[in-house]
Amino acid sequence: MPITTKKKFKSELLNILNERGFIHQTTNGDAIDKYFNSNEVIGYIGFDLTAKSLHVGSLLQIMLLKWLQEYNYKPIVLMGGGTTLIGDPSGKDESRKILDQNNIMMNQDGIFKVFKKFLNFDDKKIIIENNLDWLRDLNYITFLRDFGKHFTINRMLSFDSVKLRLDREQPLSFLEFNYMILQAYDFWELKKRHDCRLQLGGSDQWGNIINGIELIRRVDRSEAYGITTPLVTTSSGSKMGKTADGAIWLDEDLTNPHEFWQFWRNTDDKDVIRFIKLFTTLPMNEIQKLESLQGSELNEAKKILANEVTKNTHGNDIADLVHKSALETFEQKIISEKLPIFELNKKDCIDSIGLLALLVKVGFSKSNSDARKSILNGAIRINDHTISDPSLELSKSDISKLKLSFGKKKHILLNLGL
Repeated sequence: MPITTKKKFKSELLNILNERGFIHQTTNGDAIDKYFNSNEVIGYIGFDLTAKSLHVGSLLQIMLLKWLQEYNYKPIVLMGGGTTLIGDPSGKDESRKILDQNNIMMNQDGIFKVFKKFLNFDDKKIIIENNLDWLRDLNYITFLRDFGKHFTINRMLSFDSVKLRLDREQPLSFLEFNYMILQAYDFWELKKRHDCRLQLGGSDQWGNIINGIELIRRVDRSEAYGITTPLVTTSSGSKMGKTADGAIWLDEDLTNPHEFWQFWRNTDDKDVIRFIKLFTTLPMNEIQKLESLQGSELNEAKKILANEVTKNTHGNDIADLVHKSALETFEQKIISEKLPIFELNKKDCIDSIGLLALLVKVGFSKSNSDARKSILNGAIRINDHTISDPSLELSKSDISKLKLSFGKKKHILLNLGL
């Protein structure tokens, strides 16, 4: 039976994770508590390789692995090179795009780059695996005979990842239906290779985790455990890590550190303390002091959140740089030299360039008509002055180190290159 977060544990780490809001459900609370209290905990989280990086939506799981390493336990990062070829149906209304092996390998390189920011791979305890290593050579007939008999269709249809999809009358392919069996096999394989007895994941993975625990019990006659984290949404109900402009990536080449810092700085008042608990390692006694802040004082807590997450993701130097830049830009109202610079090619501005074309060029608008709407809505500023004329032309001399702003969050410096 699952337990909720009201349980008080004997394990120090479980209590910390619980107090900070990481634990949504666990299997067999007393047994998992004993496991954490008397053993070297070995736990894994799987990450499918569906994109060339991970975004903020994966940060909660990465922080879980970080906490395991902080307590000198053994985290396992499982790269889903094999399961990505199928696609996880959990929480999806339609099948994922099938990726080829080359794209998956490129994605793996980008995702591993993210993990190196948060986890110490010089620590010999940390393990990284790729389930392609054991899934690609499976003999289908042998696999069905040895493992298929342990799964019932009745039980699998009751899991939310399947049930919700069918309730919405969305098709679920047999290919995707196999995903949960392969994920269970992953757990068994890691138990066999590393004596891994713990799987962690988001709340949408509960059914898949239970499948793996039951497979280990039936095949190995041994006990394994599961912990799920809550689905993190903002106070407005939107999914964490997604904005109107797209995902907030953990790779500086996809989301620049200035935009990344500002994303956290713009956290809603209702979310800031919860996010500090989840996405930083600040001690709870420091966080409790911040909980008393009200109104505009909460802005200080937001800056702490932005600084700490940016330090973890991009390093102290970059975090300090973007923090200073943000203060200059938003509070001291000066043009910071540390804002991201957009190099405009001279061939794009022979004598002058129209503001509409410029907004499209720098990525602030998708089209001239989109740019026009932004200007008429008062969203565009040049050197902190709102622009209302869509026909504005900017000369070469105007452009050098000009600050262009879109709303309150996006700011760049323009520079005319060669």
